[in-house]
Amino acid sequence: MLQRPQARACIECGRPYGHPDFAYHAGRVENGPAYWSDRGLLCCHTCSTAHFERRVKEGDPMQEPAPNPLERG
Repeated sequence: MLQRPQARACIECGRPYGHPDFAYHAGRVENGPAYWSDRGLLCCHTCSTAHFERRVKEGDPMQEPAPNPLERG
């Protein structure tokens, strides 16, 4: 579960979900995002890496993989 409600935009750079440069699983928007964390969506490998490194630096690394935020459970 996400710690807070997510905006449908990258939490690192703000690029909106649906933007042509947003990375999707297998390259298809219908498959959902390629990257995310427990705090929200990430648009690309660069933002995913920056998010990971920032959290480690802040002393708050992810402890386990976050569930897909677009799957309803």
